[in-house]
Amino acid sequence: MKREMRLVLIGISYSGFVALGLATALLGVAWPSIRGSFGLSLDAVGTLLIAVTAGALLSSFSSGPAISRLGAGKVLLVSSILRGVGLLGCGLAPNWWAMVLFGLLSGLGSGTIDAGLNTVFAANYSASLMNWLHASYGLGAALGPIVMTAALDAGGSWRWGYVFAAIFQGLLALAFGITLGRWRLGGSGSPDADFQPATDVVRTRDTLRLPLAWLGIALFFVFTGVEGSGGQWPYTLFTEARGVSPGTAGLWISVYWGSLTVGRIVLGFVVDRFGVVSSSRACMVGVTLGSALLWWNVVDLVGFLGLALVGFSLGPLFPLLISHTPRRLGAAHAPNAIGFQVAAAGLGMAFLPGLAGVLAESLGLEVIGPFLLVASIVALVLHEVILARGA
Repeated sequence: MKREMRLVLIGISYSGFVALGLATALLGVAWPSIRGSFGLSLDAVGTLLIAVTAGALLSSFSSGPAISRLGAGKVLLVSSILRGVGLLGCGLAPNWWAMVLFGLLSGLGSGTIDAGLNTVFAANYSASLMNWLHASYGLGAALGPIVMTAALDAGGSWRWGYVFAAIFQGLLALAFGITLGRWRLGGSGSPDADFQPATDVVRTRDTLRLPLAWLGIALFFVFTGVEGSGGQWPYTLFTEARGVSPGTAGLWISVYWGSLTVGRIVLGFVVDRFGVVSSSRACMVGVTLGSALLWWNVVDLVGFLGLALVGFSLGPLFPLLISHTPRRLGAAHAPNAIGFQVAAAGLGMAFLPGLAGVLAESLGLEVIGPFLLVASIVALVLHEVILARGA
């Protein structure tokens, strides 16, 4: 029974990350229709994105204490219900500000699901399984546009895409409820043992007193900022500064995002052989090399391949570093630290692409290459400092 329950929990977790990616990717296809429904300007999407991001940051930052006190199962159940209600509210919203409010609620749920499942996997499962967990997010992100496009092509409303995502999330909430006592954080028990909340809860401020915790926060902020910048700006760089056709540029942006998922799948097969530290170091070097090739761009193909290498190398970093957190900081501090890292990742994804845009506006689009290279070097240095201090 132990093996069967283990497989069930892994399957539910992977489905949870598929749901995270699916719902996140709906907005890109749905936005023109949403604008038409509510009579919005083009840049109004920023308000919704800020609301979702704020909710995710708030919940992920507080996920560690919640998991320690209530148990992972209860947190995942409540978070899934919150996210399902938020998504359903987005689909049924009578006006724009109602949709923004439900977006905030959806973000509150998603942040804790993200941090919670990462915490459970870091405590219980191998780095390979952690990589495939995050590859599931990429699968969901690929399915989201398909779901929304199918709803629109069938003559339906964009609202049906969000209703579908809400139903999917509701089924996951049911699954978390049925397996409520099976979600645990390490220990000598099996997935068949009920999770018992820690009796000696580590306070948030105690974790924040650890220099390694702050170094980890900084690392997640920087390398996820590189990920966001790599997805946001190369299309504009290719088309407006380097004369690449929109079709070709769009293809290579798709390759970039696809490479993140492929990198996670590939590393999942080899990380147990080479080790988390060696694999994460190799990925950091790959991101730096790819950024240098994107900047060098002696011919267009070199820049394209550099961008693909950045994506392939970035993909495994998040799951690799999350899976190593309990070893670096200890199991007691891991729930808090992982919540901080997920929150820092959200901030980095929002802040660094914005900073790159400010620099591009004042210095020209070709600054994107050196910007990514410098940020990649900073991430590499932070990674090595963490390894040195941890040792």
